[in-house]
Amino acid sequence: MSDVDLKRRRPTINDVADRAGVAIGTVSRYLNGGEIRKSNRRQIEEAIEALGFTRNAAAASMKSAKTGIIGFLVPTFDEFHASLLNHLAPLFRSTGHTMLTYSHEEDPRLFEDAMAFFVSQRVDALIAAGIPKADELLAGCVESGIPAVIYNNDVRGLFLDRVFVDNAKVVTRAINHLIEVGHTKIAICSGREEESTGAERREGYEAALTANEIFLRQDYIVSGDWSVESGYSAAQTLMSLKDPPTAVFAANYQMTVGILEWMREHSMRTPQDLALVSFDDVDLFRLYDEGITAIAQPVSQIAQAIASYAVSRIENTDLPNIRSRTLQCDIILRGSSGRSVRNREG
Repeated sequence: MSDVDLKRRRPTINDVADRAGVAIGTVSRYLNGGEIRKSNRRQIEEAIEALGFTRNAAAASMKSAKTGIIGFLVPTFDEFHASLLNHLAPLFRSTGHTMLTYSHEEDPRLFEDAMAFFVSQRVDALIAAGIPKADELLAGCVESGIPAVIYNNDVRGLFLDRVFVDNAKVVTRAINHLIEVGHTKIAICSGREEESTGAERREGYEAALTANEIFLRQDYIVSGDWSVESGYSAAQTLMSLKDPPTAVFAANYQMTVGILEWMREHSMRTPQDLALVSFDDVDLFRLYDEGITAIAQPVSQIAQAIASYAVSRIENTDLPNIRSRTLQCDIILRGSSGRSVRNREG
């Protein structure tokens, strides 16, 4: 597209980034007075002058011409995100919007590509699961006039709407349940602690043990990366200890599946050989003989809150810079967490 065409349709921050050969977040930092390399500054200033870009041009353009498209950016289409999409789609459809989805597979480069794509498509709003170091890219989205709602993991320092669940509180309740049925040797397969979700779920685990005056054993804390493989590895590590745990809390369902795979290979059963509680409930857990006790996220409520925030931003610009909703989770009690194991505690 020629410079003349760009000026006719009001150039966006994405156009500036493309012409300057830098990331959208770099342009956003420049516009907000942040520190950037001199070479980038020079390229951005030359692009702004050539395109006739003004700071609010992108936002004005977005407000004057809606596309009816909502961008949905997810790390993977696992059971949770697929379920969330199934709830979101009819909600947005009822308001005349169509969802455009993109999976970045937790690759920052794909995340950046997705952001550039959504900006170029001029989506009316963006729904995204936060990931570490996504602040620059999401800042570029907001600078382009696209309202964004994040969920699952926080992205600090940005004026964005947020929808989360109270991870720490519900994990504390789940660990308390294990303590109530007799466990004191409770381990955790935690998620990535650089992500708010992983940190909060471990926080809930530690809070429950501390409140019940149970010694916090570092060898009972095994970090995972949300994958089946890391759950399998955690089970192997924990059950190889001289004094292994009698119960394990897994911070997501994929790691729970990994633990179950290891237990099956070693002819172990829940709760007789090892009690187990999972964060996230999936249909698979009801198929086990005892059933897997799990924390169930309120997916329908999450979707409703996200859709409400996004649509209101599209229709009304006179809103607070940040709105946040924190929802509570349920614990689905099944056989895997056991009834009484006091005779197994040493």
